[in-house]
Amino acid sequence: MVHAPEITDYIKTRAKAMDEVSDQIDEVNLLKLKQNAKAQTEKSQQDDNDFEGDSKFDSEKDKSVFRQYENACDRVKNFYAEQHTKQTLKYNLRMRKEFRETTRARMGVWEALELLNTLVDESDPDTSVPQIVHALQAAEAARKDGKPEWMQLTCLIHDLGKLLCFFGADGQWDVVGDTFVVGCKYVDEIIYGPESFKENPDYYNEKLQTDLGIYEEHCGLENVMISFGHDEYLYHICKTQSNLPKEGLWMIRYHSFYPWHRAGSNAYRHLMVEEDEQALKAVRAFNPYDLYSKSDAPPNVDELKEYYQCLIKKYFPEEIEW
Repeated sequence: MVHAPEITDYIKTRAKAMDEVSDQIDEVNLLKLKQNAKAQTEKSQQDDNDFEGDSKFDSEKDKSVFRQYENACDRVKNFYAEQHTKQTLKYNLRMRKEFRETTRARMGVWEALELLNTLVDESDPDTSVPQIVHALQAAEAARKDGKPEWMQLTCLIHDLGKLLCFFGADGQWDVVGDTFVVGCKYVDEIIYGPESFKENPDYYNEKLQTDLGIYEEHCGLENVMISFGHDEYLYHICKTQSNLPKEGLWMIRYHSFYPWHRAGSNAYRHLMVEEDEQALKAVRAFNPYDLYSKSDAPPNVDELKEYYQCLIKKYFPEEIEW
């Protein structure tokens, strides 16, 4: 088992290599692409229980500069080529077994956030800032819009699963990036399309390359395997070790599941049940705070620490098993 103090030196070494991606990703932010990733939410009154109301903090932002993967730098394209090759059904079965059998670290939520302070996400074309900065940007945007405390906290912690980068992950391909369902046909809505999986052995397995694959119709997304990474990892931790409502858990599990929740997508509807419709609304309500807060001014971590530590205490124990 790995304890947080023992991985400090490793984090500094690993993060230095990851930060090399920063300048290339910054260039992507300047490109113009017609792809529209704006989340669509239903209008409702902003009160303490409202999490679905339209986001306001991003109303004047040019959203055409976000998630522009078609013009993304080679580093990002190479990332997805590797991810789509290695995220096999066999790998996902193994990782879920390892997750159940392994405790990688024991630490509190804020301590975990501080560990991310040197990590830059190689798959993300919209940011080159440390992860704790993005976490606070997302949380503060939700707070500014009057979202409930549990949603502010969800925005704060939604990327904490990226700690996997420091717990023996093979690279970043098995931690970050857009997610998709494994064990059935690769849908057109996946970034770079089904043909990007031609180096993946599952691509040639006829039993897996049907609409249902290993699943039953309308089995519910809770019962399908989504490509393993930071979303799935943190979802299962929060499901068993937090008091977050189910909407918060959905936001965490599905926030990188862009083939499903991107506006206008009909992907995976044949696997959904009624509850998944509510999950879809929750994720689309969350999405602007993850996506469009990344260009905001850097928050003052020291000034915000006390407020968010109080929120953490409401929903999490002092120490979490990671």
